[in-house]
Amino acid sequence: MALEVNDGNFDEVVVKSDKPVIVDFWAEWCGPCRMIAPIIEEISKEYSGKAVVTKCDVDNSPQVTAKYGIRNIPTVLFFKDGKIADKQVGAVPKNNFVNKLNALL
Repeated sequence: MALEVNDGNFDEVVVKSDKPVIVDFWAEWCGPCRMIAPIIEEISKEYSGKAVVTKCDVDNSPQVTAKYGIRNIPTVLFFKDGKIADKQVGAVPKNNFVNKLNALL
């Protein structure tokens, strides 16, 4: 299950993680976000213990959303060592996310 992150816990969960982290920036009203949601959940199960998979609701986390310049959703950021290592904007097939994540492992 992907972890929920927000303005309050983002740094603790994402930036300070010793594993690669995926952050799915999404919103309830976003159709493409709902399309990739099952993919993000699959990845969270498949990479359990190897990577941290999170979801950040842009409507509930305005500070994090602004800090990382999220203008289009879904946007998936890939973090390694507390820094953005890669990015994917829009709904894409699962292998796009997996390939980017594998490059960080």
